[in-house]
Amino acid sequence: MQELDHKKTIDLLNSIMEFELAGVVRYTHYSLMVNGPYRIPIVDFFKAQASESLLHAQQVGEILTGLEGHPSLKIAPMEESYKHSVKDILEESLAHEKKALDLYKKLLDAVTNASIYLEEFARTMIGQEEMHNLELKKMLRDFG
Repeated sequence: MQELDHKKTIDLLNSIMEFELAGVVRYTHYSLMVNGPYRIPIVDFFKAQASESLLHAQQVGEILTGLEGHPSLKIAPMEESYKHSVKDILEESLAHEKKALDLYKKLLDAVTNASIYLEEFARTMIGQEEMHNLELKKMLRDFG
């Protein structure tokens, strides 16, 4: 076992927390912007994504404070594309989920062989983000 780099881990956790909190805002916004015949199930999907992003931010924050870190009050930068077709929203969601996946992979790299708990947490989150990526890709297939 190697020693955990607390500063690097706390910095990564803060970046993840900021990104997940941005996801809450992003997915809430998307849920409000959906129109069309499939609005209700897609709105429900985005509301669930917003709730899950908040849960992830809270889980990350608990770990962060457990490591004696201080949770950021920021959210990751977001851009408004002003494109609100279902296809555009799903494509933006997929890009967001890919970035989240990359952040959790960076966390895994930072904690591997230093903390079994943090490794398992990172792997679990990577699995969830991979599933979101697959789900969004499947949702986008009809637009191909």
